[in-house]
Amino acid sequence: MAQSSIIILCISVAAAFTVFLLLLLSTTDHRSHTTTNVARRGLENLPHAPAKRFSHVCGSDKAAGLAFCDRSLPYDVRAEDLVARMTLEEKTQQLGDNARGVTRLGLPPYEWWSEALHGVSNVGPGVFFDGVVPSATSFPTVIVTAASFNATLWKAIGQAVSTEARAMYNLGRAGLTFWSPTMNVARDPRWGRTMETPGEDPFVVGTYAATYVRGLQDVISECGEVEKSGKGSDSRPLKVAACCKHYAAYDMDHWHGKSRYRFDARVREQDMVETFVRPFEMCVKDGDVSSVMCSYNRVNGIPTCADPKLLNETIRGRWKLNGYIVSDCDAVKNIVEHHKYLNDTPEDAIAQTLKAGLNLDCGNYFPKYVGQAVHQGKVGANLIDASLKSLYVVLMRLGYFDGSPEYSHLGKQHICTPENTQLAAEAARQGIVLLRNDQHTLPLAAGKTKTLAVVGPHANATLAMIGNYAFDPNRPGFPCRYVSPVSGLSSYAKVRYSPGCAGVRCPDKTMIAHARKTARATDATVIVAGIDVSVETEGLDRNDLLLPGYQTELISQIARVSKGPVILVIMCAGGVDVSFAKNDPNIKAILWAGYPGEGGGTAIADVIFGRYNPGGRLPLTWYPANYVEKLPMTSMPLRPTGRFPGRTYKFYDGPSVYPFGFGLSYTSFLYNLTKPKNSIIDMKMKKNRVAAAGCHDVTYADGRSQKPRCPGALVKNLECKEKLKFEVAVKNVGDRDGSEAVLVYSRPPEGIAGAHSKQVIGFRRVFVRAGGSKKVKFAVNGCDGLGIVDEAAYKVLPSGTHTIVVGDSGGVTFPAQVAFH
Repeated sequence: MAQSSIIILCISVAAAFTVFLLLLLSTTDHRSHTTTNVARRGLENLPHAPAKRFSHVCGSDKAAGLAFCDRSLPYDVRAEDLVARMTLEEKTQQLGDNARGVTRLGLPPYEWWSEALHGVSNVGPGVFFDGVVPSATSFPTVIVTAASFNATLWKAIGQAVSTEARAMYNLGRAGLTFWSPTMNVARDPRWGRTMETPGEDPFVVGTYAATYVRGLQDVISECGEVEKSGKGSDSRPLKVAACCKHYAAYDMDHWHGKSRYRFDARVREQDMVETFVRPFEMCVKDGDVSSVMCSYNRVNGIPTCADPKLLNETIRGRWKLNGYIVSDCDAVKNIVEHHKYLNDTPEDAIAQTLKAGLNLDCGNYFPKYVGQAVHQGKVGANLIDASLKSLYVVLMRLGYFDGSPEYSHLGKQHICTPENTQLAAEAARQGIVLLRNDQHTLPLAAGKTKTLAVVGPHANATLAMIGNYAFDPNRPGFPCRYVSPVSGLSSYAKVRYSPGCAGVRCPDKTMIAHARKTARATDATVIVAGIDVSVETEGLDRNDLLLPGYQTELISQIARVSKGPVILVIMCAGGVDVSFAKNDPNIKAILWAGYPGEGGGTAIADVIFGRYNPGGRLPLTWYPANYVEKLPMTSMPLRPTGRFPGRTYKFYDGPSVYPFGFGLSYTSFLYNLTKPKNSIIDMKMKKNRVAAAGCHDVTYADGRSQKPRCPGALVKNLECKEKLKFEVAVKNVGDRDGSEAVLVYSRPPEGIAGAHSKQVIGFRRVFVRAGGSKKVKFAVNGCDGLGIVDEAAYKVLPSGTHTIVVGDSGGVTFPAQVAFH
């Protein structure tokens, strides 16, 4: 009786939490907007294969009764037994993404490569859409979701995506291993894959990755707890398996004839530790991700997939990865054919990558050449066994061998649910950034704005809104719906549409006249401009930061003749220099919508007409156009060097169009530090260290000789248990309810040579009603939040007075004093 009561209570708690989460994420009235039929066109031509539920490996007659199906044994023992039963030839055929299986053992083929960057995608051979499952929810691109600075939202999206993925797996339309998220720091504004990333701050990138991974992977009990096996983290059950990519120092695809396939990133160790590697460490340690993907490029001469320091020593040795390491697709082949590393033969490359710690080849080089490498004596079969063991333990944690009864009920009805489509629109709302709002032009009053001109190359956007790694139009599959800006805005006013340009490249001015005529005859004008995947995407970096073709002229002409106020909406990932619009008195408001996903039109309209109060903040710096003339993409240093300026808000001190963290609201917020007014953090040395021996020198830019008795300490010598705790009251002093993304930065003691100007150490998004106040608590680890990385790549905590900055403007600051004992 008592046990039944507990079960009922757990279910009630889970149901209540679901309702609470929906209320937390959705502060607006989700009305049904007109939806275009683009997502359904051609559906009748898709094959209607029968829905088929996969039968787990150990449910087959051939596998049942064998030791690798004995559930009483630990996963590693079971995996070892399975591998021991294979011949060398059979083993080699399991080492590519398209694993062939072993029929005699009841092991079916398995495709490892599936994608779920911002929704289950038709990119990658592990997922396919047809008449049974034609669609999946397409959330905003990662750069937009990151702009919400809402970790609760990030996790909720991961959970929604993994539920749809599990449902598709049950229907035989997907695997269980998804090579997402992309978590490279957006170092250069020209990079074509910026839309896939959470921005330019390593802490934000790492936090996003770990949170999204938890959303994808964590198996949640009825009581809302993360399921644990009790046998160690390497046997913790997984909902789906995620992958943090692309490791490491990968942020250039194709620029001025330089290709990622040949690029050698010359990186200072200081930058590796501080910027390029930190997000991956957070993904492995905090997210407990089950896979890491090595990248195409070299780092300081060595291909990342063949670097034992990066793979075995770091990912497995220091970070304790519970999973496998996979190459980017054909990256092993790339070592031979493009890098021509050490004049390797295919067998040499196989041996080097396996010895470095690579377990799986996205490609066919491993299946084709591993056997020969063994026979030539270049690599031992024990490394093959170890790789396969890592792979099969992950599949066992996923229930691929034993089944996952808790997910067996998931099916087609759990894909494209109303809750998920609402969540996609809500994510877009939360990520939209208000960049300008002169004279409080926004929000428009729906009752007064009867007619609306909607112009620009993205005014009726659909496919452009979902960015890349969503739905390739050349393959079957569509988002659950598309709501274009025209469709969304039509719910508020009578829309008159004129594109003004023939696509984002806007090659001529022939369509501008019609757009001008349209803008003259309406109460207000919304211009939706920007770029798309024809300008920035994987394999395509930008050469400049300008709007293409005649878009600038289109915008300026429309602004001059428009009868009513002009609102400019920009769709892009990397920043665009819109200084001309920022300084144009005829353009009253500017919004950044990024690539807002399938419900982007709903979100844009709700923000413009005030159903939603924007609260997003830019997750990267928008540089002026001449920034790219000052340094090539191939220059890797983050700090200013010679004639090259710094990169990212941490090291760039020049002018910006809009800075990192910028974002306006329809209301105003005031911060008040409630406790403490200042803080002293007494950091303890590890027991085997005495204070004097644990001290570490800190270099100051002015060469000062008078320094504190203990200028700093190596982080590795500190216990690092102490936390900086403080509380901030966020008061809404305006007349509209709104959400505020509270960003917290730390500044190191003044004068330290080469130190960052500031760095994000925490953030929280909080909803505050008009006239109300909310208290937000922060607890920041002293080592993580106040540490620096010095020129020798040591992680150092300087002593003295650090400064904590809450908010970008109109916030509060207070000192944090660091001492050691």
